[in-house]
Amino acid sequence: MEHRIAISFKNVSFSYKNIKVLENISFHIHENEFVSLIGPNGAGKTTILKLILGLLLPDGGEIKIFGNSPFRFTTLIGYVPQNLSSESSLPITVEEIIEMGLLNGFDLFKKSRYREKLEKSLELMEIKNLKKRQYNELSGGEKRRVLLARALVSEPKILILDEPTTNMDGESEDKLFHILENLKRSTTIIVVTHDTEFVSELTDVVLCTGKENEKAHKVIRHNIEVIKDLENKKIFRVLHNTELKEDCCCKREE
Repeated sequence: MEHRIAISFKNVSFSYKNIKVLENISFHIHENEFVSLIGPNGAGKTTILKLILGLLLPDGGEIKIFGNSPFRFTTLIGYVPQNLSSESSLPITVEEIIEMGLLNGFDLFKKSRYREKLEKSLELMEIKNLKKRQYNELSGGEKRRVLLARALVSEPKILILDEPTTNMDGESEDKLFHILENLKRSTTIIVVTHDTEFVSELTDVVLCTGKENEKAHKVIRHNIEVIKDLENKKIFRVLHNTELKEDCCCKREE
């Protein structure tokens, strides 16, 4: 059974003043797909995220989230930024950080449901032991898991992670992708990364941003291949010499 379309860009263009960033880009993402949005720094990835989140308006074209304007579905999107610099120096606990994810449209009078969601998010991210700790005392990997817990506490339909492995050690990175594996097929997941060569083995779709002939950025759907590393583990390499048509919704072969 084919899933419905969660995110759709049709001929979308965007400029910062006189600088064209995106020009007539079109792509779509199905519900419950795991998408890797790749591209070098400055390739337009952050602009695409802001358009999905409704923080920017396109100059032209159409953006739909489950068939509606992004502004109607902001509460259905969980966003994990690269860092939380504004709160990093404040005396705020892990629990308070996660509670921020419940403030938008959540009925605070339903205290039992409120606590249930909070505890579920803490348990999912395996950070119940950290909930009374100060956020600014945590390691980089622990902070990332707290931000993911904040994004998940409202049970979003779409989860966006911007450079999720920044400041993470190998063990924390493994834990993160184990959690994402458990979420796969129940949540639409977009992982944004500047690594243009390899993507997570969870990936269904690769969308690559980059300039075409020094003009505004395009978004291209690439294929991926399975190879083995030195430890005989599967890794997934992006085939930049391929371009899948936008109407091609084929999943990668296992």
